[in-house]
Amino acid sequence: MAVACLASPWSRADDSGIDSSRKDDDAFLLLRDAVRQDDPAKVAFYADRLADYQIPSYVDYYRLKSHLRDAANSEVRDFLRRYEGSAIADRMRNDWLLELGRKRDWATFDEQLPLFVLNDDTQVKCYNLMSRALKGQRVAEQARVLLVNPPVYGEACSGLIATLAQNGQFDNEDLWTQVRLAGQFDATGPGKRTMVLLGGPEKRIGQAIDLPALALAKGVGSGRIDHEIYLVAVGRMARTSVKLAALALHKATPKLTAQEQAIGWANIALASSYTLAPETADYWRKAAGAPLSQEAQQWKVRYALRAGDWKQVRTGIRAMPQALRNDPAWIYWQARALMAESGASQPTGEAAQLLRSISDQSNFYGQLALEELGQLITIPPAGPPITQAEITPFASDPNFQRALKFFSMRLRFEGTREWNWALRGLSERQHLAAAEFARQNNILDRMVSTSEKTRIQVDYTQRFPAPHDDIMHPATQTLGLDKAWVYGLIRQESRFIMDSQSAVGASGLMQVMPSTGRWVAKKIGLTDFVQNMLSDVRTNILLGTNYMNMVLGSMDGSQTLATAAYNAGPGRLRSWRAALDKPMESAVFIESIPFPETRTYVKNVMSNATYYAALFEGRPQSLKARLGTVAPKGYTAQEQQETSFGSR
Repeated sequence: MAVACLASPWSRADDSGIDSSRKDDDAFLLLRDAVRQDDPAKVAFYADRLADYQIPSYVDYYRLKSHLRDAANSEVRDFLRRYEGSAIADRMRNDWLLELGRKRDWATFDEQLPLFVLNDDTQVKCYNLMSRALKGQRVAEQARVLLVNPPVYGEACSGLIATLAQNGQFDNEDLWTQVRLAGQFDATGPGKRTMVLLGGPEKRIGQAIDLPALALAKGVGSGRIDHEIYLVAVGRMARTSVKLAALALHKATPKLTAQEQAIGWANIALASSYTLAPETADYWRKAAGAPLSQEAQQWKVRYALRAGDWKQVRTGIRAMPQALRNDPAWIYWQARALMAESGASQPTGEAAQLLRSISDQSNFYGQLALEELGQLITIPPAGPPITQAEITPFASDPNFQRALKFFSMRLRFEGTREWNWALRGLSERQHLAAAEFARQNNILDRMVSTSEKTRIQVDYTQRFPAPHDDIMHPATQTLGLDKAWVYGLIRQESRFIMDSQSAVGASGLMQVMPSTGRWVAKKIGLTDFVQNMLSDVRTNILLGTNYMNMVLGSMDGSQTLATAAYNAGPGRLRSWRAALDKPMESAVFIESIPFPETRTYVKNVMSNATYYAALFEGRPQSLKARLGTVAPKGYTAQEQQETSFGSR
């Protein structure tokens, strides 16, 4: 069903007539860009040209957003009344709440916050806690949970920290925690603002974060402020050279307390963890007793996993805050640690209870938990087929029509926002029908995401589509490549968005980089290759599958290693693999991949591939068997089996 045939005549008041001319669409895109460029004159020019545009709510939104700082509250209220209940009204309320917080207009902020439906903005949450703190409410514990990522603080969260420090809800230890986080996240601004609250030199903490070698050259100094600044510089230097950071810490040791030394070693251990260096375990031992960030807590456990230190795995997970302990990854590894310490080959007691708590989740660790409980991965039976009568109503829904219009203009952010807004309040059956509506309009990423929201009624053909099989099947068959693995990778790379373009230039279904495309084309004799051919499905699949096959061969047939290499590059995988001194359980290797993006990517691709295999083959599958073990270069299959990490 094409998008054009779904449009229906509406009145202008309800954003009707999604058949606007290309000329008006171009003007709309220029309006959007003018707002982003903060050019009020251009905003007014293009908005005036779009007086009769078929999506008036967005034209009015951009017109108002361009001068929101100076807008009267009555003007914003008028916009919210006109478009009440729409996604763009909720977006405007988000923007307005940020502005109200900046102006410290707490009366209006408190009135509007309960009406903010998504309530997913960290800075709005910081303003909310600030408003409550100024009224005398105790919010310190909630603030500690929220304030863990300085790069996203902005004025709101920095203001919250200042407010809590001034009214006594944050003590100096809270502030030093924030200074250390600023160093860890390379967030100079938040570090300086917090240092001012401590009465310390903001210039020096900025230097410790931005120019650690210079800060270390000045020596450790005396007193806590000097010591904390020095320790931040040690952590920053460790990102460049662990060796130099360790030398600096050794030099300062006589002047540091035992706690300060532990903090210094924790900073070094975290940086060393990212390099997978063998001495990292020793650094973590020296860091015993140091207060750790959430990032550091997780890496301490990851290194214990690599070392096979199950006692430390269990202890480290139990030391995490509850929100982290609830992550399926740490639930799974806590169960594994309990099993390893008891010597049990099958989970019992607390271990079994932990595994059961996540075994119904269709993700990487849910699948592994299911296998630990003795079951293989299967495809749940689908319910009664969705009928066309159930799908048809979505074609006339204004939210879905706006979404389709935006998708046709390649405005995926706006389209996705409208689509997700339309899903609110739908039953599971309606979610499946909406997913079919997405399939009929060839918006497969929305089909997948919409179908994934169901828990009782499920349709795995929606969650794991296999388009272009007429091209994919012969391509993979010729290469002897696992088709389930290829589709698992595509689902993660592009979610089947044909014109997908990454920030670094990767294109198409398989997100092939132009340089990779040229290299593979040369290798396979595709002499007429030019870059724009990457947007052609057939060429994209040809080059992508050949590249996967080449990477797989270079990684001794390990899908785990090849998947990581496809995302992070073969060079990095050679480095990470070189850090191994013996075969390792692949799940442990994946959990300790230094790049968060690659770590998540590999989990998702391998999980996807297992479901695709179950669909294609019609029989239960084992994710653990697919993962296998990873080993240093040169190990035979028999040696891997004999020495595999954690084998039972």
